[in-house]
Amino acid sequence: MSTLKSFRAPVIAVMLFISAAFLTGCGGVSDAQLAELDALRQEVSSLESEANRLKDERANLESQIQDRNRKLAECAKQKEETKANLQKLPK
Repeated sequence: MSTLKSFRAPVIAVMLFISAAFLTGCGGVSDAQLAELDALRQEVSSLESEANRLKDERANLESQIQDRNRKLAECAKQKEETKANLQKLPK
């Protein structure tokens, strides 16, 4: 039991040393990676603004379609009323 306890400290120390060595080797982010990240962020921003512009354009087109459908419905109603009035006229 005491031999197990005596091995615990060196094993933990070796594990910490190995972990520190791996973390030290992980350096950081290179300038090329930062430039690529910035380019990707700009591309995402550009795509988001284009998506928002397209959503606004879609909403505008849908509004125009609704207006035209409303006008078509009014024309159809007037056409039916005109037909009904023409049939009421004496021949």
